[in-house]
Amino acid sequence: MIRMWRWLKTHLAFLGFLRVLNPFHYIKRIDWYIIKKFIGTYFFSIALIISIAIVFDVNENLAKFTQYHAPLRAIVFDYYANFVPYFANLFSALFVFIAVIFFTSKLAGNSEIIAMLATGISFKRLLRPYMISCTFIALLSFYLSAFVIPHGTVIRQNFESLYKNSKKNTAAENVQLQVAPGVIAYIQHYDDTQKKGYGFCLDKFEDKKLVSHMTAMEIQYDTISDSKFHWKASNWKIRSLRGLRETITTGAEKDTTVMMEPTDLVYSKGQQETFTLPQLSDYIAKQQHRGSQNVVQYQVEYHKRIASSFASFILTIIGASLSSRKRKGGMGMYLGIGLALSFIYILLQTISATFAINAGAPPILAAWAPNILYAFIAWGCYRKAPR
Repeated sequence: MIRMWRWLKTHLAFLGFLRVLNPFHYIKRIDWYIIKKFIGTYFFSIALIISIAIVFDVNENLAKFTQYHAPLRAIVFDYYANFVPYFANLFSALFVFIAVIFFTSKLAGNSEIIAMLATGISFKRLLRPYMISCTFIALLSFYLSAFVIPHGTVIRQNFESLYKNSKKNTAAENVQLQVAPGVIAYIQHYDDTQKKGYGFCLDKFEDKKLVSHMTAMEIQYDTISDSKFHWKASNWKIRSLRGLRETITTGAEKDTTVMMEPTDLVYSKGQQETFTLPQLSDYIAKQQHRGSQNVVQYQVEYHKRIASSFASFILTIIGASLSSRKRKGGMGMYLGIGLALSFIYILLQTISATFAINAGAPPILAAWAPNILYAFIAWGCYRKAPR
């Protein structure tokens, strides 16, 4: 038995390098202690603030729910089940900042930070569990904002249009757009509830010359088709122009492919929030290919979802640097500073997005400007943190 054990130990010694690849090998007991404090305080602060927000929201909207006879099931599962993750993720950076300042100030007040630094742990090493926790929160926030919350936003907005009298734009007048290079579509009136357009016209150009002119009294989008861009034209007529020769073709109904979708025709407030990240990317690329300039708010939303996830790292460094020093007065001052910095960050996000949409600022700069500014603040706070 001893001989077999020695043989296994000799021939399987090369497997020791697998410990290097194991990420949990680098997480020590003190790291787990801080990670549990961080994650626990983060979710506790979310639960506390969200509970307060729900109470105020119910108080504000209860009259409307009663007036429009909203079912209890719809209120709970269609509205609040999607309101909670949207609200929590929107202020995720604020919750991270509050959590860091709250539990780090408590550790500093109990002289635990001093004890950790006295054992020879550097402040840089002390930030490791903070960064691990931030990585988890940032990935969760990104996944929610990129893939989960947009689907819930659609359900929540439909509920608001039914039971909160929140007017949703369902029609468009005189829509003209380039659906492909040299192909211009025009719809006199479009009804999004029926996915039907009236007064349709499609012009095709080659070398700046009109080669085809199609008109239809009505055009209906095929919602059950396996692929996109399928439309059915009623009472249609096509004029084909080749030099001096003109050919006219007419018919009652015609299945055709037009490179446009209902989302291209009707814009409603907050529509960019209903798109997942891949859908946002496809929509932006499609609109830019058409030469459309009305994509700035979509570009800002795209970059903001990525930038907001990185904000957790920056605000964590600021919060840990500010609150890791033991001072008289407790954590009240730190919480005040933290709330002020968090709200200024959210304000900067709104202002920079407005500059991009209305003043022509680059969307990627508008989304990342608050992070860039706060990165310098984080560096300054880190330099003055206790060693």
